[in-house]
Amino acid sequence: MIVRVYRIPFSTNVERIALAAGHKGVPIEWVDVDSGDRSPVEEVSGQRLVPVLVAGSDVLADSPRILDWLEERFPEPPLLPADPARRAEVRIFCDWFNRVWKRAPNAIADDGPNEALAEDMLEHLHLFEALLTGHDYLFGAFGLADITAFPFLKYAAFGLPGGDDELFHRALVEHMPLAPGSPLRAWANRVDSHPRS
Repeated sequence: MIVRVYRIPFSTNVERIALAAGHKGVPIEWVDVDSGDRSPVEEVSGQRLVPVLVAGSDVLADSPRILDWLEERFPEPPLLPADPARRAEVRIFCDWFNRVWKRAPNAIADDGPNEALAEDMLEHLHLFEALLTGHDYLFGAFGLADITAFPFLKYAAFGLPGGDDELFHRALVEHMPLAPGSPLRAWANRVDSHPRS
């Protein structure tokens, strides 16, 4: 089965799919789309956001749905713990990250600086650091939580790459200052070393 994914440059949500597919050894046929002309994405999915996965009769938009699809179709190696309680913890974290954590940097990018939202982002850094206490990855072994968070938190560790002028990414850099010994820095380097499709 050919797995095709539509992407635009520097998309954090697309990087999630690249990391998950790389972990599972699933080759991806990438379709590069100009961020200024998303008509190919609209034609295939009826909406403008990337990533969009097309495989056989399946057409999926939204990175969490695509990650679930990959986990279901290609269960080995897994992205989720086998233990039901640990699996639920990871699912709750990912849901919180997508529904709650992402709101602050999105709002800052859309509406400009906001001291309360910036404080929230800084406070959340300490939560991520605490999750790494005694662990190389957020929930012990590399998996869905790391893939969900890394494309966003990496900006705190690595800054903006050349050519990336997204306001959202700039907000991630400016409002997540890492202390020199932050475990997030080493975690970002570990996750970054994982293969991508």
